[in-house]
Amino acid sequence: MKDQQQKQPVYSKELESQLRDNMFKGYEVLQRPRELVLINVSLSILTINDMSIKDQTLSMTGYLSLAWLDERLAWYEDSTYDAIKYMFSTETYVWRPALLIDNAVYGISVISDVNTPMRIKDKGIVTWTPADIYTVSCESNIMYYPLDIQTCTLSLTSWAYTSNEISLDFETNPVYLDSYIPNGEWELISTFGLITGSRSKGDNSFSNVKFSIILRRRPLFHVLNTLFPVALMAVLSAMVFKLPVESGEKIGFALTVLLAYAVYLTLISDNIPSTSVSVCYLSIYLSLILTYGTLSVLCTILVINFHSRTVEEDIPNWMKRVTVCIFMPLAFWKGSCISGGCCKKKVEPNNARTIQVVSVSRIKVNVSADEKCPEIAPDYDTNSEESIDDRLTWQILSNILDAMFFNVFMWIIVLTSIVFFAILAGEYANI
Repeated sequence: MKDQQQKQPVYSKELESQLRDNMFKGYEVLQRPRELVLINVSLSILTINDMSIKDQTLSMTGYLSLAWLDERLAWYEDSTYDAIKYMFSTETYVWRPALLIDNAVYGISVISDVNTPMRIKDKGIVTWTPADIYTVSCESNIMYYPLDIQTCTLSLTSWAYTSNEISLDFETNPVYLDSYIPNGEWELISTFGLITGSRSKGDNSFSNVKFSIILRRRPLFHVLNTLFPVALMAVLSAMVFKLPVESGEKIGFALTVLLAYAVYLTLISDNIPSTSVSVCYLSIYLSLILTYGTLSVLCTILVINFHSRTVEEDIPNWMKRVTVCIFMPLAFWKGSCISGGCCKKKVEPNNARTIQVVSVSRIKVNVSADEKCPEIAPDYDTNSEESIDDRLTWQILSNILDAMFFNVFMWIIVLTSIVFFAILAGEYANI
């Protein structure tokens, strides 16, 4: 037993130097290990640095793990070197596959890192993990900005070696997140790998694999700084009709809200890429609110114009009819006839029924000399179309229009906002 233990090899620098001399003697770096080399690849993501939908790029820190079999570097059958399980070298002395990221943004070049050592196992399996900051192009979907979900890919392709010489395949798990550090703006939803087979370039085809990364924007910042101010400013467009004309601030208030929305639309457009492939719902929403603001300015001018007219100017009969039948019901004005009865034609005298009095002998009326008949105050809350038409003035008409425009604009803005936020919330909860 003691003799066997003494005969077991012990690791030493001299023993590893001897192994290196034997392994790399006559080793050709540019010669691939076999006719078809199978490369197992995986991606380890450390952090997401930035996802810019304006520049349509994704920047992340991570490293690729490449593993292949090089039988020329196997020594497990020689018992002399049983004490050495691993050996390290660099791409200067060991063959490596020529791979590149073909959707990189800042230059395309073959992955190379002479400072990252290669781990060589005793059975000839070479493992290489070059680390880098990968910035790749990403086709952004801006439709649901700022609660958008983006899918980006890192495309890895063999270079110079065709698909008959190098074949790329995934390890058990294509993407590893063991050391991932969360990003403050983007939430990593899921990752997966996709083997596309080969990509044709001219007369040759090259092996290709893709790593897909699905990111979802964290909503809190944009809800507080984008969506919430937009919703509040939308309501202000209708509040102009609550200001009395006598205040003299109606036009100023309407124009201020309109200009604020125009500036806000410009600021948000700076963060949205200039593309016509897909339209951002937020841009559509801001454009609609901007349109509502423009219409509110025009309606305010109309209200002020009506309020400034004198009593000498008669209100046209068709306008009285429209006011009674449409404007007053929409304004929920007192005296309006929502059922439409007051919009019927007036009863002509020849169609009116008459009452024939036969005798008035039994009718007693006691009226003292000091007493006067009480005057009936004109009640505007009546359903009589004639009384409403008689008492309708330009000032009352302007007040009715103010109330009507406020109700109409408020309902339209609220419905538009509900539809917009429902679309964004549905997309955010889609995953």
